[in-house]
Amino acid sequence: MGMNAWQDYPVPALRHEAPHADRLVRCFAQRPRSVHALLQQALAQRPEHEALVCAGQRWSYAQLDSEARRIAAGLHARGVKPGDRVALFIGNRPEFVFVLFALARLGAIAVPIGVREARAGLSFMLNQCGARAIVFDADLAGRVPDSNEVPSLALRLVIGVAVGVAVGATSGAEPLADLALQPGADDRASVAVAPVQETDTAVILYTSGTTGHPKGAMLTHFNIAHSVLHYQACMRLHAGDRSALAVPASHVTGLIAIILAMVQVGGTVVIVPAFKAPDFIRLLAAEHVTHTLMVPAMYTLCLMASEFARLDLRHWRIGGYGGAPMPVATIDALARQVPGLVLLNAYGATETTSPATLMPAGLTRDHADSVGVALPCAEIRVMDDAGREVPPGEHGELWIGGPMVVPGYWDNPQATRSSFTAGYWHSGDLGSVNAQGFVRIFDRKKDMLNRGGFKVYSVEVENALMALPGVVEAAVIGRPCPVLGERVHAVIHAPGAAHDNATVQRHCAALLADYKVPETIAWSDTPLPRNANGKLMKRALREGLLGAGA
Repeated sequence: MGMNAWQDYPVPALRHEAPHADRLVRCFAQRPRSVHALLQQALAQRPEHEALVCAGQRWSYAQLDSEARRIAAGLHARGVKPGDRVALFIGNRPEFVFVLFALARLGAIAVPIGVREARAGLSFMLNQCGARAIVFDADLAGRVPDSNEVPSLALRLVIGVAVGVAVGATSGAEPLADLALQPGADDRASVAVAPVQETDTAVILYTSGTTGHPKGAMLTHFNIAHSVLHYQACMRLHAGDRSALAVPASHVTGLIAIILAMVQVGGTVVIVPAFKAPDFIRLLAAEHVTHTLMVPAMYTLCLMASEFARLDLRHWRIGGYGGAPMPVATIDALARQVPGLVLLNAYGATETTSPATLMPAGLTRDHADSVGVALPCAEIRVMDDAGREVPPGEHGELWIGGPMVVPGYWDNPQATRSSFTAGYWHSGDLGSVNAQGFVRIFDRKKDMLNRGGFKVYSVEVENALMALPGVVEAAVIGRPCPVLGERVHAVIHAPGAAHDNATVQRHCAALLADYKVPETIAWSDTPLPRNANGKLMKRALREGLLGAGA
């Protein structure tokens, strides 16, 4: 199938280009040249159309642009310059979008960070990218590091505090709302649009590495333009679409597949502050949502809610999913309950600026074990450990190329060299591509868990466990879960130490994002199993867990 899969889709004209010295890639000849250009295009075409909806409030594209301009003027007055890194420690709320486009106007680099991140992880990321400023939700103030921890952080802006009100616990932070009072902020000429190159970094997204230290993937304007055009063409998105932002805005899916893809087509982002299935279903019905992209567990939770069968969901036409397989039973149940909903499996990563493959419409049920086919500009190669491509249908590591693949990691040339070859990113996923072009994922070469779409690298949790007094060995594996796919399970060998699960979990919660904290713990009186080379045999631990009835 391959490229032929997309021959009946509205795919723009293609040509080969060399955006970087190490790669030649298939590109869309006509494309937006920057993140700022996405908004300006929508503004020119549909100024009064709804851009954002959240908790009953609505903003048109003209109003979104006005908010972004005011914030840009305030940031500019406070010294934010092109290329400066500004962290967005913000949940799913309209201010995330306002600040994102304000930074795009200034040519600054947005650094979205998930609101579940612990203080230690946040400090590492801010220091690693040399962040100049952070914008954060007021209820996250306790996790924002001080100037001793992050010396580069010259500006702190807090959301959820009224204009001119003392910030109390957010000492040293200024309410974001105060930026709107900046003299001249309403003057459209007050801050000129900073010129950027397509290959300039627009966003840094941190992704956990097997070393336990996050790496900052550099998403360029060029990368983002190709991803949103892939979504537009291959999901057949249009200006009438209304997409529910039910995954974190700070995640590559929320940022690219929902927010920026909707702005590209001039559609509407319906912001979901927190996912709770009954409330979410009511929102889908009330707002005539047409498009979602979520993890399979979220669809499963929707099916379990009584509202799903009762409410009118006839407008919902596209249900994208990724991060884990969708059980055939779930596919069939969704087809019965919402006959007009087309389910589309997608596969990608932060390093591929979201999608690398997508299932063409109508093929999901018959190819439930596949993540789809390569998108028009994407290339998927299956490589053996010696760096040789294997024949169709054979197993190997998936290497991904194309204009949506990031150039590397921020200020981390060693990680870039080890993860990229001639523009191809080594995914760490073991899979195959058959003769028809369908991509399958079998296992993970990297030792990573997938908890409801959130990546959990075992070594990061193991490092936290090993810091506990008395722990000699620790291993983290996935406990199968019908809703989330996997839950974090720890096996600890600590001879003589108290087997106190609550203490272990409190210790981990202070160091890790909450979804990485072990939910179940097994204590081993004997050393953990290792092979002749001393490598921990996690397969034996998984088999033991299943044998115990997990």
